[in-house]
Amino acid sequence: MMRRQLPNPHELLGLMQFKVPDLNARRRRLDAALTIEDLRAVAKRRTPRAAFDYTDGAAESELSLARARQAFADVEFNPAVLRDVSDVDTSREVLGGPSAMPFAIAPTGFTRLMQTEGEAAGAAAAQDAGIPFTLSTLGTTSIEDVAAAAPRGRKWFQLYVMRKREISYDLVERAATAGFDTLQFTVDTPVAGARLRDTRNGFSIPPQLTARTVLDAIPRPWWWFDFLTTPTLEFASLSSTGGTVGELLDSAMDPTISFDDLEIIRAMWPGKLVVKGVQTLEDAKTFADLGVDGIILSNHGGRQLDRAPVPFHLLPSVAREVGADTEIGIDTGIMHGADIVAAVAHGARFTLIGRAYLYGLMAGGRHGVDRTIQILSEQIVRTMKLLGVHTLDELEPSHVTQLQRLLPRHRESDRRQGR
Repeated sequence: MMRRQLPNPHELLGLMQFKVPDLNARRRRLDAALTIEDLRAVAKRRTPRAAFDYTDGAAESELSLARARQAFADVEFNPAVLRDVSDVDTSREVLGGPSAMPFAIAPTGFTRLMQTEGEAAGAAAAQDAGIPFTLSTLGTTSIEDVAAAAPRGRKWFQLYVMRKREISYDLVERAATAGFDTLQFTVDTPVAGARLRDTRNGFSIPPQLTARTVLDAIPRPWWWFDFLTTPTLEFASLSSTGGTVGELLDSAMDPTISFDDLEIIRAMWPGKLVVKGVQTLEDAKTFADLGVDGIILSNHGGRQLDRAPVPFHLLPSVAREVGADTEIGIDTGIMHGADIVAAVAHGARFTLIGRAYLYGLMAGGRHGVDRTIQILSEQIVRTMKLLGVHTLDELEPSHVTQLQRLLPRHRESDRRQGR
């Protein structure tokens, strides 16, 4: 029989640990966020629906985004045991420069719409973390202001070839002058994708005060206070080119873009040139043969062609064919540091995070971006240690098994030929 007794008051007091409450509400909510999904939940509470859905949504039925995330969820790791992983090195050289982690911040448009600190917060956080930051052509902070926000950081610029080519040429020259070292030549936007959430929300830039937006603002007064008391939302690097927001958006999507444009931009740009938006092995080979410095496997975060190829599924074959000669990046669907580790194991030199960064920004401005980077970095380190590797170069395809859900059906002609 177990003998019971009254608890000793001194022993009971020793078990009771009272934490001093943190009076900083932003720090409390960010510290409580343990995953990117947690940051997403905070962002959704704090951001008006139209702005949140612009970030969170994708094209049409959003199948491309869902499949990209499912592809990472379907990863099975194959760890090695009894390895010394007391120290883990997550750094590597990417496109001619250092990166403390195998990920960079992706280019995002309208960023100050999500939270008014915008690209300046992302660039400064990336600088302090030792990772690259990418500014979009449709960014809401100018090339020069981003350079000022992160004077010591690595800065990349994402380029849309616009209908008025001289606008794009001017952006290229400004980015080079401001010290950006890599240009992402984007090839997957001849026209804009159909983003149905935006249409249903009546989304516009700048936001319009309708009955619906006023009702949506009631539980989020801080967002509207920030929006109404900070500089006007605009495409900062394009503000001197003239035209309305709609006209500039239409100009950014040009169905006549061609390989000739790539060669013109390549001749102008003094740094590393990367082609962003590659979605087939054949195109990857073509760009590698042309001698570009890198390619980014991307379906634009699922925001252009719905049912586009899943970049993570495409990665192994591209890495086998061109990885020895061309640096390969990948984006779309990354929500966990383990996703990044899996991509590196399959041959990616680096990855890009877009929504994960914006969730942090919406959740807490610059501090929220810091929290995003911290969460992903800790997950990368922990995953590497549990896999039994202490450098990124030790990651190999054998560390990852892609569980298969979607298998292409054989064409009738293949069946007849016994393939």
